[in-house]
This record gives sequence, C-alpha cells and structure tokens, in this order.
Amino acid sequence: MTGNPLDLRPWLAQVKELGELREVRGADWNLELGAISELNVKKALPPALLFDEIKGYPKGYRVLTCSTSSPARLSSILRLPIQKTHKGLVEALRGKPAQWQAEAGKYDPVITQSGPVLENVQRQVDLEAFPSPLWHEMDGGRYIGTGCSVVTRDFDSDWVNVGTYRVQMLDKTHLALDMVPGKHGRIQYEKHKAAGKRFPVAIVFGGDPLGYLISGIEVPFGMCEYNYMGSILKEPISVVRGEVTGLPFPAASEIVIEGFVEPNDERTEGPFGEFHGYYPGKEGKAPCVTVERVFFRNAPILMGSPPAKPPNDYSYSKAVMRSALLHDALIAAGVSEVQAVWAHEIGGARMFNVVSIRQRFAGHSRQAGHILSQCGVGAYMSRYSVVVDEDIDPSNLQEVMWAVATRTDPAIDIDIIQRGMGSKNDPMFIAYPYDAPFSSKAIIDACRPWDHKDAFPAVAEASKELQEKTRAKWKDLL
Repeated sequence: MTGNPLDLRPWLAQVKELGELREVRGADWNLELGAISELNVKKALPPALLFDEIKGYPKGYRVLTCSTSSPARLSSILRLPIQKTHKGLVEALRGKPAQWQAEAGKYDPVITQSGPVLENVQRQVDLEAFPSPLWHEMDGGRYIGTGCSVVTRDFDSDWVNVGTYRVQMLDKTHLALDMVPGKHGRIQYEKHKAAGKRFPVAIVFGGDPLGYLISGIEVPFGMCEYNYMGSILKEPISVVRGEVTGLPFPAASEIVIEGFVEPNDERTEGPFGEFHGYYPGKEGKAPCVTVERVFFRNAPILMGSPPAKPPNDYSYSKAVMRSALLHDALIAAGVSEVQAVWAHEIGGARMFNVVSIRQRFAGHSRQAGHILSQCGVGAYMSRYSVVVDEDIDPSNLQEVMWAVATRTDPAIDIDIIQRGMGSKNDPMFIAYPYDAPFSSKAIIDACRPWDHKDAFPAVAEASKELQEKTRAKWKDLL
C-alpha cells in the first residue's frame, strides 16, 4: 500500500485484490445494514462489505463493515505478511505488541496543512447527511460511531488520547459519547468537567481500520495511539489540526467531526448491545458533543463495527490480538511447552480461553490453566480457562469440547476460583447485582491425566501426516 498513512482507499484496493471485498447496493440504513453485516460474519470466511446506494442517500455515501473479520485482512491491517489461518496470524503477531510499544516514541505524528479529509467542510453542520445505521432493533438510536476513533486531550498536560467509544447521533448537530469510567478518554473528560471547562473532541468516523483497531486496545497511560500506529506502519502519521479545537486527526481520514462537550451537558444515550452479546441495561447518560465542524472526503466512507452476539463485526480481531498477548504472557510467566492459545469469540475474546501444551511434568497443565486465568491480560472477565494437549487445536471449539468430554473427570479436573476479577458489564452481574463485580472462574484441565498418560487409549483418527498427504492427493474432492 502506498500514499498517505492511514488512507483507507489503498487498503480497500488491496483487499479487493485478495478477493475479500464484497460491494452491496441498495440496502437500507434502517436495520438492513446491521442485519446483513451480522449474518455475514457468521460465515466461515466472511468478506468485508462496502455498502453503496444506501436507501435515502446519494451514490458514493458509503458504509464499510466487517473490515477485520478474516486472517488475511487483519494481517494486512497490521502490516504483517498475509496469513490465511488463525494459528499463522497469532504466531506472526506474537511479540509484536511489545515491540511496537517499545518503538512508539520514535514516531511522533507530523502536522500537515492539507489532506484528503479537507476536500469538504461543513460549517452549517448536518450529521444526517451521512448514512448512520440503526444497527439493531433494540438500539436507542442511530449510531454513527462504532468503528471510530475519538481524539481528546488531557486537561493539565499535552497528552492526546485516541480511543474507540460508541457514538450515538442525537440530532443534526449533537452526538452522545459513551466512555466507560476508567478509560483514558473518560479520565480526560472528568478532569475538564471538574474544572468547569469545555471538553474539546474530534471524532474520526472513517479511515484505515488500523486506526480504530489500535484505538480500541490497551495502550499505556500517557502514550498517544498515533505513536503506536506509526510504529506499526514504520512511518509517522500525517495529521491536520482541527479548525475549532486544534486537535490532531489523520489527514487521510474519510469523515471527521470536531466540537465541544459543554460543562455538565450530559444527555440520554443508549441502550446499545455489548461485545458479549447482551444489552447491559437501559438508556443512561453520556457527555453530549455539540458539533461545530464536519470534514469529509469526496464519496466518503463511514466505518461501521457494531458489537452484537458473537461472532460480531470485530470479535475476530479481538480474539487474535488477545490470543497473541495471552501466549506471550504465559511464556513470560515461565509456562513451558506452550503450543498455541486461542481467546474464543464466543466469550468476547475474554470469557472462554484455551491453551494447548505438551505436558512435561506433573502439575504442568494446572499451572498453565491458572496462569491463563489470572495473568494480567487474562484476568478481566475471564470465566473458563481450558488446557488441552498438543494434538488439540485450541481455536477449534469442536476439538476442545471433545477433549473436555473425553479427557476430564469433573470431580477432579475443574478448579474453581471464587471472587475473581469481574466486570459491571458482565451479564451475570447485571442479572444478579451484588456489592462488587466479582466473578468466579473455572480452570478445566482437559489434558490426558499425567499419572495415567501412558495407559490412555489412542485416538481413532488418521494421523496428521496421513491427513495432509490425503488432502494433497485428493484436493479436488476434499
């Protein structure tokens, strides 16, 4: 890919060349975009979807969904060699986050005076000019911001944060910005609110999916996500400063708004579904952004990435990223012979995690399971941590559950940790609220019992070598 860093269009051209882009014409922004995208990601190899000629909108006002939902597209976004398998992508990604973080300081964004995002400027703001979808039937309104990047600045320092938070369109000039307490953008907002000051905001609603992908991961406090993205790209991000806020946003963005949250202006927001597949509650209150400028390219592309019952639009990317981080965490903790790790989409890449090991000593499998459950990357909202032997593919749920069904004795192979780290977003906590968001955790040892390993019956299946030889010879059939 060439051109301006974080330019969506060269990436789309590459994805089309890979055969992983499908153009869809004539869909309705009212529920159809959401339902089509939701059904699409349930397929084995879902393509990215580029919607055009959306009902009620001119040709060229487009919406992109399912951008991160395949190994090839995700490896392309992360500027890794193109991978076709889950395992290959996780292996290619291992160690990279630590490397990117270590080198981020070398890639401060570069201020420029021009860029494609400045092709059109709305000073008489009309957010309804863009085909913001009503994604799901129970949503509180149209959400213009799902695959977005929210740019904010700290009150008492120069730290610029770029986070992925959901954004509901309230009317032509106002947006509700939902930021969970504890997130970096929320911390910056609370500082402005406590001082009685306006909170400046810029929101990127379309661009290279690397932007919202990195905006949605845990970058260290005080680090700007633009530096992290630059480290991945191996070149600094070109940014322009907003006319009214001075906040930087990528010069190649598709659609950007800027405005302010006035002191104590919080309005009704939601409900909206969460990554685990549930609506966590009724509508709430969220900071309201009064929009003063809209910048957009000719034929703009809105980036959509709505949460829903997994698999959802972005659950695959979360599964891959967290699987690589979990693998690295296990190695760093001293767990030997780790073969592969997979954070399953069905658990929102948090609640159901599996590691395969080659057993070397008594207690090895329990060590791996407990560390998988309790390490820094894995503790939040983890519920089930499963350990399997090296002949089991941890990303294949059918193989994993076969191991659970045939290699465990429930009385001795399930360890329970009580009062572990949970979340207020946990559907169980919402249904049964108590004083604090604890969560019990199960470690399932689905490895062959170490002390009876030699006596365990052989698997009635063609060997891996025979399978590969047969597939090669009979590839047209198989």
